[in-house]
Amino acid sequence: MLLADAPLLLVAKKTIPANDLKEFIAWFSANPDRLSMATVGAGSPGHLLGFLLEKETGARFGLVAYRGAGPAMQDVVAGQIDAMFSNTATALPQVLSGNVKAFAVTAKHRVATAPDIPSVDEAGLPGLYFSLWAGLFAPKGTPKNIIDKLNSAAVDTLSDPNVHHKLTAQGFEIPPPEQQTPEALGAYQKAEIEKWWPIMKAAGIKAE
Repeated sequence: MLLADAPLLLVAKKTIPANDLKEFIAWFSANPDRLSMATVGAGSPGHLLGFLLEKETGARFGLVAYRGAGPAMQDVVAGQIDAMFSNTATALPQVLSGNVKAFAVTAKHRVATAPDIPSVDEAGLPGLYFSLWAGLFAPKGTPKNIIDKLNSAAVDTLSDPNVHHKLTAQGFEIPPPEQQTPEALGAYQKAEIEKWWPIMKAAGIKAE
């Protein structure tokens, strides 16, 4: 079962001369190789989204690897680097404090923890979706009755108000009931592989 997923925020230093995603894209498209974007290493969400953003806009910019999201965000706040894709828990406090600009959520819709930040569809770059998702898996060949019991337990757990509150407070979203099935998880995983594998191959990203 797909347990929960958390889209990311595209944020930039507050001195960037743009007030929304379209202006941001126009700025770095007009200034080739000027934009610097933080990632937390090869194959990380920000790294993959950086390549996808290049693909969707035709622009090129520098991807700078950091040891973690915290140090990367510190440099965006300090103005040492221009932008990054960040999880909500790391980015939202800086957005609300006015330390960085937020241009979009990498989802089809706005998220509950950041209702004022538009989705990428609303912001003008439809399809730039990404989320940190977790699923509950079992070994191949596990009997169907066991799969059904595990799924039922997971559904019951996610319906617990305390669990729901803790996940949403960290920027995670619970899938709707129709997506809380083994079949839905299988379809989602397949779609993710088909989407990201060509991007990873084109970028030369390999498992290490």
